[in-house]
Amino acid sequence: MKKIHFVFLLLLLLSKPMIAQINLGNSIADISYDAPVEYELAGITIQGIQNLDKNAIITLSGLNVGEKIMVPGEDFSKATKKLWEQNLFGNIKINVSKIVGENIFLEIQLTELPKLAKFGFKGASKSEVDKIREKIELARGKVVTENLINNTQHIITEYYKDKGFLNTQVQISQLQDTTDISGIVMDVNIDKKTKVKIDKINFIGAITFPQKKLKRQLKETKEKKFFRIFKTSKFLNEAFKEDLKNVISIYNEAGYRDARIVSRKIEDVSEELIKVDLTIDEGIKYYYRNIKWLGNTKYTSTYLDQILGINKGDLYDEKMMNERLQMSMSGMDISSLYMDDGYLFFNVDPVEIQVERDSIDFEIRIYEGKQATINKVTVVGNSKTNEHVIMREIRTKPGELFRRSDIIRSQEELNRLNYFNPQTLGVTPKPDPQTGNVDIEYSVEEKPSDQIELQGGWGAGRVVGTFGVSFNNFSLKNVFNKSTWSPLPSGDGQRISLRAQSNGSFFQNYSFSFVEPWMGGKKPNSLSVYINHSIQNYSTNDVLNRMDITGINIGLGKRLKWPDDYFSANQSISFQQYHLQNRQIVQGFNNGISKNISYKTMLSRSSVFDPIFPKTGSQFTFLGQFTLPYSLLNNKDYSKMTAAEKYEWLEYFKLKLNGTWYANPFANLVIKTHSEFGLLGSYNPDVGISPFERFSLGGDGLTAGINLNAREIIGLRGYANNSVSQHIEGGAGMYAKYIFELRYPLSLNPSSTIYATAFAEAGNAWETMDQFNPFEVKRSVGFGIRIFMPMFGLLGVDFGHGLDSIEGGIQKSGWQTHFSIGQQF
Repeated sequence: MKKIHFVFLLLLLLSKPMIAQINLGNSIADISYDAPVEYELAGITIQGIQNLDKNAIITLSGLNVGEKIMVPGEDFSKATKKLWEQNLFGNIKINVSKIVGENIFLEIQLTELPKLAKFGFKGASKSEVDKIREKIELARGKVVTENLINNTQHIITEYYKDKGFLNTQVQISQLQDTTDISGIVMDVNIDKKTKVKIDKINFIGAITFPQKKLKRQLKETKEKKFFRIFKTSKFLNEAFKEDLKNVISIYNEAGYRDARIVSRKIEDVSEELIKVDLTIDEGIKYYYRNIKWLGNTKYTSTYLDQILGINKGDLYDEKMMNERLQMSMSGMDISSLYMDDGYLFFNVDPVEIQVERDSIDFEIRIYEGKQATINKVTVVGNSKTNEHVIMREIRTKPGELFRRSDIIRSQEELNRLNYFNPQTLGVTPKPDPQTGNVDIEYSVEEKPSDQIELQGGWGAGRVVGTFGVSFNNFSLKNVFNKSTWSPLPSGDGQRISLRAQSNGSFFQNYSFSFVEPWMGGKKPNSLSVYINHSIQNYSTNDVLNRMDITGINIGLGKRLKWPDDYFSANQSISFQQYHLQNRQIVQGFNNGISKNISYKTMLSRSSVFDPIFPKTGSQFTFLGQFTLPYSLLNNKDYSKMTAAEKYEWLEYFKLKLNGTWYANPFANLVIKTHSEFGLLGSYNPDVGISPFERFSLGGDGLTAGINLNAREIIGLRGYANNSVSQHIEGGAGMYAKYIFELRYPLSLNPSSTIYATAFAEAGNAWETMDQFNPFEVKRSVGFGIRIFMPMFGLLGVDFGHGLDSIEGGIQKSGWQTHFSIGQQF
């Protein structure tokens, strides 16, 4: 491969074949270089100029009529230099035209450089031309110099080199403009040649690490392999330089602090392939020896040693030491220790004091400073959300000691609101060392949080359409204040949702919900109200077959401080009425009304703060739902009752447990694991399991919340809706479900977050707890994609393959397509 960097620099130095002359002779015999004479400059004339102002040129030269000048003298060279600096001329001559007594007359002869009239490109696509135009300095009217041409060639060549076209050739031709004698038409001809890829990468002198491990450090520089799909093998110079830093980094982390790349050699294998040879000098392996602390008064050296976690004889690792001192993601570092106790002005500086053979002694110098007290806390950027909604989530309060962990937690809580762009969420401490106070400014950028829900699902063998709106940052107190409607009153953090679902005459469902997360405005105690009415009408012209369900739920929630402040508790009372008209749910119960009054309690813990694409954290929920045990209190013999009499007042208990974990092993890859269990039990065997509130397992779960046939819909990808539990008449009394999922983001833009998934799922449903077997499951695998748009929520499609046959079936489930809207599996 040709090396052009040195040649380019040489051309820049030699790129002015123009001539500057000072002609002092011109047949004037009385001018002597040995004896300069002072003259008065009596006149200056300009020759060779067509398009420039001659008086302006004289001014630019620095020569002024009436001044005294020495001939010969430096005034001439200064004038020539000033004219050269204008980059307007290709040739400059200063002649003495005549001398009259003590007066001298000068003539400046100039060759005017042409100007660019227009330019065009050949050999490049329109998109490439657009990007090249942004980089080069060509513009109509610009003076055309050799330097401009060389620079243009270099920029274009480098642009294509960064795209892997290492042998790109750029030729620039100049033509006289037919409409302007002083104008030049520039044609830029680009020959990209073939994109060059890397055939082989060799590490010469590498002993400690195998070639494969070193090649893995080259994140953007890869050898050409038939199996490499997502990473190209083109050679990108800037990316290559960064990759070499990664190679040195892995040596440094293993104790080789002097490791360096001595040389790199790039050779052509063919027109399309190159070979890269990297020669490494590993140096020797270093170890920590003595570490001494200076300046620490708050904590003992022994305690700081425990936090640092580096012992005598450990391998030298500068990156690890910096992380343990001030950059640990876990917060277990020396800097966090001090800053969580108010020491905002704290500083730590590790200094090598002695290197002896392979051992290094360190002195870690600490400046503790004094503890900082928070003075003012402000918020900027909230154009929609009211300040009190933000401030109640912030843990840093005026008058308290500054704590780094409080700032981090405050940012997490603001992110959890889902009102702001997480990429631009920022905090700026403004310390005053003289007073020991600090002002803290939180900066937010509002993003759309309201949603419109439009979806089509499949439930009970029919298509179900849904329309809903959710206002997630509503302001109830401003409903009657017309000036706050934009388009609706907002900013107080309340949530209102309206939803309608239907597939025509068969099914209709209407729901309304309201949540006040800070009832009373002083403590994070929430109030929620949910009202629902659904109609399931199987009637024909001759036969009435219908079930109506009406329900209301009122709940209270509270954030807990024990066991830690990630816990919350919710209590609610709900009422449902099921009205059957010739609609059989269980044998013997076709007509009548069944009532359900239940108490629900839920204990949950969540350390997940990104609601769209969480990378770390966990969520656990335990839910218990209970009715009164009527059959144990009223002394009636339920064994002799009809089904309609048994279920006039429903009695049951319902338990659900689920847990979700997120892990981020490297880069943006996320591992999600999830498990959940559900049990519907009875107090009295004579009553049995309630015909309502049972579980239906299988499918996409899109109809979750629709409550078809008064069942709770549980998704299981890879199987048709309700197929896993369809063998249980009336629905399942228990289920289990497990998920292992890989997620990788394609776009983390808040206006359109996109990520791909690959999953393995398993689950099953049983009629009673006696039949439960957590390992007797229906398995599936598949892949999918999710798109989050603030206006519509989470949209997705999954392709799942069921690996097992369902009860009563012979063949395996096979491939199933599942659509998901506004839900997480």
